[in-house]
Amino acid sequence: MLLTTDQLPQYRQQLAMVDGSFDPIHDGHIGYFQAASEMGVPLLCNVAPDSWTVTKHPVFLEQEQRGIVLDAIRYISFVHLANIATVEVLRLLQPKFYIKGNDWVTRGGVPGAEATVCAEFGIEVVYLPTVTNSSSKILKTWANQSEMKSQ
Repeated sequence: MLLTTDQLPQYRQQLAMVDGSFDPIHDGHIGYFQAASEMGVPLLCNVAPDSWTVTKHPVFLEQEQRGIVLDAIRYISFVHLANIATVEVLRLLQPKFYIKGNDWVTRGGVPGAEATVCAEFGIEVVYLPTVTNSSSKILKTWANQSEMKSQ
């Protein structure tokens, strides 16, 4: 079910939340969603806007398309198409759990502003094992293969 930003406060402290671009969606994401859905509360997937995705790679699927695909995944209860920063989503939703892949541990954990909001509202940050697959890596491999075929 798609939730608007205005609806987020109605679900305060009732959900777990994952966030990211998910562009393109891959098997590692599915395993991540499955593990996140086992936290004992419904799962919300916060989908980054295209303006954020382009900082990593060209947009493969637009945010609305990604939202439709993510909404069809059985492990995800709610999808939010973000039009505000993640820190603001956390502030409005105040999820019971903010779930990140364990690759964030080596990056120093949840970024500063997000960590501050989690501490302020008692949001538990949970790091889950992730498959070492990457949307950016998949797109780069695809582009390289396409380039080699055209030569």
